[in-house]
Amino acid sequence: MSAELTLGAEEELHLIDLESGRLSAKAPRLLPKLPSDRFGAELQRTTIETNTPVVRTLDDLRRVVVDLRRELSTAIAPAGVTIAAAGTAPRSEYADFELSAGGRYGRMQEQYRMLVDEQLICGLQVHVGVSDRDLAVEIAQRVAPVLPALLALSASSPFWNGQDTGYASFRSIIWQRWPSAGSFGRVRDAAEYDRVLDDLIASGVIADKKMAYFDVRPSSHAPTLELRVCDATPIVDDAVLIAGLFRAAVRKAEKSVESGAEWHPRSEPLHRAAMWQAARSGLSGDLVGLGHHPERLTADTAVRQLVARLREELEELGDWSTVTELLEDTLARGNSTDRQRTAYAERGELDDVVALVVEDTAGTPSGRDPDRVASIPGYRVRAGDEAVGPGAHPRPAFRDLAAFFGSWDAETARDRCAARDAWTREHEVGFVVDGTAQAFGCDLVPRTVSAYEWSQLEHGLGQRARAIELFLRDAYGERRIVADGVLGEDHFVGAAGWDPAATRLPAAAVRAPVLGFDLVRNEFGGWRVLEDNVRSPSGVAYGIALRELMDAVVPDAPRPEHLVAPHGVVDQLRRTLRTNTTAVTGATDPVIALLSDGPAAGAWFEHRSLAAGAGLRLLAGSDLDVRDGRVVDLTTGDRVDGLYLRIDRDVAALTAEHAPDLGARVLDAAEAGRVYLANAPGNALVDDKAMYVTVPDLIWYYLDEKPLLESVPTYRTSIEAERLSVLDRVGELVTKPVDGEGGRGVLIGPSASAPEVAERRRAIAADPSAWVGQEVVQLSSHPTITAGGLEPRHVDLRAFVYATGTGPGDLQLADVALTRVAPEGSMVVNSSQGGGAKDTWIVGAGPTVPPAAVPAWPTPDGGGR
Repeated sequence: MSAELTLGAEEELHLIDLESGRLSAKAPRLLPKLPSDRFGAELQRTTIETNTPVVRTLDDLRRVVVDLRRELSTAIAPAGVTIAAAGTAPRSEYADFELSAGGRYGRMQEQYRMLVDEQLICGLQVHVGVSDRDLAVEIAQRVAPVLPALLALSASSPFWNGQDTGYASFRSIIWQRWPSAGSFGRVRDAAEYDRVLDDLIASGVIADKKMAYFDVRPSSHAPTLELRVCDATPIVDDAVLIAGLFRAAVRKAEKSVESGAEWHPRSEPLHRAAMWQAARSGLSGDLVGLGHHPERLTADTAVRQLVARLREELEELGDWSTVTELLEDTLARGNSTDRQRTAYAERGELDDVVALVVEDTAGTPSGRDPDRVASIPGYRVRAGDEAVGPGAHPRPAFRDLAAFFGSWDAETARDRCAARDAWTREHEVGFVVDGTAQAFGCDLVPRTVSAYEWSQLEHGLGQRARAIELFLRDAYGERRIVADGVLGEDHFVGAAGWDPAATRLPAAAVRAPVLGFDLVRNEFGGWRVLEDNVRSPSGVAYGIALRELMDAVVPDAPRPEHLVAPHGVVDQLRRTLRTNTTAVTGATDPVIALLSDGPAAGAWFEHRSLAAGAGLRLLAGSDLDVRDGRVVDLTTGDRVDGLYLRIDRDVAALTAEHAPDLGARVLDAAEAGRVYLANAPGNALVDDKAMYVTVPDLIWYYLDEKPLLESVPTYRTSIEAERLSVLDRVGELVTKPVDGEGGRGVLIGPSASAPEVAERRRAIAADPSAWVGQEVVQLSSHPTITAGGLEPRHVDLRAFVYATGTGPGDLQLADVALTRVAPEGSMVVNSSQGGGAKDTWIVGAGPTVPPAAVPAWPTPDGGGR
């Protein structure tokens, strides 16, 4: 018997309180007023399910879904409630769960306990008419490879219990905990399928056939094949797209059954892996392709592959043009998870996410924004692009800048870039590599960091800086961390960067008044620390120069409100150095000098700029002497109370023609508290890439706090088990020397040649303690101006913390950051390796603006596409 291929859908919809934006448990009060053939109860009181009539076309399905949403929304509005079609309600919490009345639901809660309490989730079930149950069972097994793509398209549940889970569809992760979720395995016909259900019921693990929560199943209440893997979708046309694809997949499988074609099912572990990958990444990462063996494809490639394979069936059903148009719409705007994360990134407010989901649920079926800005022509969108979203549409914070740079013709771009290069030459903005001066590559497209994001970094980096300062004092002092068994002495004594001379410094002296941190974003916008720079972090002066360059070359670029000016950072630096110098030496009006290696120093531009801006003397080792136990500026004869160390060697190694033992004498003065050494000897211990692994432990030990910022998974090859893993995976990891600087010695395994990988294996095996391995982090990207227009380039961020003590109020995040830009095709951003930089626009906290009142959210309009 042939499949009827009719269509229907059940939508589970969250009830949202109009005043608070939280879940509302009013379903039992509302359902008696609603037609029972169209609306029903669910396990939780915060959900109402809609049931469409049977239809035959995608247009009819769209119409009935919109009608049901509108009918429900209108009926419940007087109760102060609206609806949200999403896998999870963004502000849902465990405490929101209230069980619907009834013996069946009560039994389920008694049996499954917390599993039931977690069910604050909503799904979309699509029904396709297949009344022949033997045929339905065969088709259900054959359509399994298409399910990951359908889940990815539907993904709408990134938030759970007040936080971003890191998943595109966390609903599906919760759902898979049911003992009857997933595949029902290989069966020959409906009779064998029924025996599987009977066995499950007899086992006592499930109560009845309705609890067969398989990915695809013959419906327990209708002559249909039912798709159950998808999140509820706020935008109606996403549900219509999924229905069209599922029906075509059913038809393709039906034809395969009818023809007697040989069928080789994908292995169950691979199917589970493919479903997990779809739940994790949605449309922003990779999916597993349709083949029997793993094939990693970008999500857009995978879903287009699916549509191409179903073309014959889509055309047969009259759905080809509709499905292809809907697919391109979805890929252009992103799924609901992409949109929710974009909304959250603006202010870090879940209320904004709730407002978006409710608006999308009530809005036009297509989800098209009539005021959407144009896409950026030819822009190659990457997952994790900070400024440009799906379909090459600028994200809200970048829209004005996209329009501004998009208005440039080739001549304007050339003229502005020429003016940029002239400005950098005139102001001698550059750096020195191996004794050769190099220009500093500056991109004209600024990167914006929102007030919410900057606040996150302020708290996370302040915490990290406190722990590092406390560790440096402890490591070169009492070593309580060793006595308490948290860290072995062999982890740091004698490590790269260890300096025995640092044990001589005053115990209360701030060892790291200036700390630098390199950060990258993960794929859902969260920050993680890539490296700690404590010995001599550079970049502040370059960040200031980039703003001056922008003001000179592109003064007409639209600035956001509350843009923070970086120029006050030099005053912040001066106050930090003076406070710390006075604390050590007692000098009330201290004389402080920046100690540099002179024009040969890699960051000579910065040394000159900071010294001039912060009122510091700029001295070389040859300008110093120690007389009567005090450091003296030979150029003036003045006493020097503080030295801001920006030299590329240990203090002990300082020599001068007039004082061969200058370094030893400076250390004597520092030990006596007669000179303060800013960014003290021995700080390079924390720059050691192997020590980076321990920083989360330092935070727990010294502060008794959970780390606020994640680190990158890192392997110490000095540990045998980790070394063996790294040696096996050199081609997959980033390997770097523990004492490396400026990107030197970094090997990115996936981009390396076979000989490079082999050579790195030999180097690690020969000297395991000299290396670490790290998982590859896909740096986020940002638009960069090129001869061909805007193009994405990988970026990271260097931020700076100034410290005057170890208390929470003793650390300040400097109002400047350096965005470093990798060359095309590279993920290495260091300027010494060909990278450049761009201005970082930090948005300050302006006046508090309350979120839009919930009652202003629209009701369904039922409009057509």
